Amino acid sequence: ALSAVLLTSGWVAIRRGARRIHPYLMISAFASSALFLIGYIAYHYVHGDTRFQGTGTVRIVYLAILASHVLLSMVIVPGALATLYFALTKSFRRHRRIARILLPIWLYVSVTGVVIFFMLRGSAPAVP
Repeated sequence: ALSAVLLTSGWVAIRRGARRIHPYLMISAFASSALFLIGYIAYHYVHGDTRFQGTGTVRIVYLAILASHVLLSMVIVPGALATLYFALTKSFRRHRRIARILLPIWLYVSVTGVVIFFMLRGSAPAVP
């Protein structure tokens, strides 16, 4: 959720011409996503996976959200690194080209991650 807020704030900043704050917000979004990923991997290494206990339509919705979240999340790391690289090397045309594609994907993955978390916690007792 923090990444989504920082990404949106960074987008608003650049749209308003606030070029000094934009990099800070986007680097913060990158850092929060990276820290989350490290924690996520560590948690699942120690505790394993949590199975969704819901059934019927809610299970289909959960699995559809999860599948799209996982597939799209694979684009984030290389895309974010490329976008960051082009910004740091002042290749702003390339930076914008990738960022326009990456931003909605990154926002979707950030928001659906929170949705998945609450769907897992809201289902019957979690079974690791």
